[in-house]
Amino acid sequence: MKNLVITIDGPAGAGKTTVSKALADRLQYKYIDTGALYRGVAFEAKVKGISVDDEHRLEALCNDLELRFVRKNKGVCLYSGEIDISDDIRTPEMSMMASAVSAHPVVRKALLGIQRKMGAEKAAVFEGRDMGTVVFPQADVKFFLTADLKVRASRRHKELEEKAPQKLAEVEADMQRRDNNDSSRKAAPLKPADDAILIDSTEYSVESVIEQMMKYIYPNPDKPEKLKVTAS
Repeated sequence: MKNLVITIDGPAGAGKTTVSKALADRLQYKYIDTGALYRGVAFEAKVKGISVDDEHRLEALCNDLELRFVRKNKGVCLYSGEIDISDDIRTPEMSMMASAVSAHPVVRKALLGIQRKMGAEKAAVFEGRDMGTVVFPQADVKFFLTADLKVRASRRHKELEEKAPQKLAEVEADMQRRDNNDSSRKAAPLKPADDAILIDSTEYSVESVIEQMMKYIYPNPDKPEKLKVTAS
């Protein structure tokens, strides 16, 4: 069976992480959370007192960073040097800072090589925002996963209840602001690749989304046409 590079892009709260992990498990592929790399840059910028607007210092920071994924019993963890920063990067503040630092071409360029090196081995599911458009334009299968804003905000609110509690209205406002930032930035804006398969997960379970994806990954030779998958 041919090993593939599969990309799953989309806005926050669309279910990318859950779906990407489940799909990777289903295929026995590596799961790569590329958004964690930008959160890692944001976290180290905060630790070192670097403004998200200081492009020169961010470039120097990226050149010195040693970000890597390590598989543990609890899942794949992100390390910066010898320190596990997996929990530190999962806060609303890091989400907004990651969106800000990702707008800088120097940061995207620095992380591009890391991501492509991971993809060279194939058999991987890459989750992010520009995987199918910029990082892996020749990916074997590309998905763009989205959902209604209120549904996405509700999902994220539940995720944050224990780690960093926020009011639902605040989560929705932050998400709307990040959507606008990500889709309007000049460097690799958030958008579906021309050949991406659009899936609206608003009314679908994770299992349903996975089943739809599998139809495109291993299509029925008797039904080769590709249909857009949207909520009914």
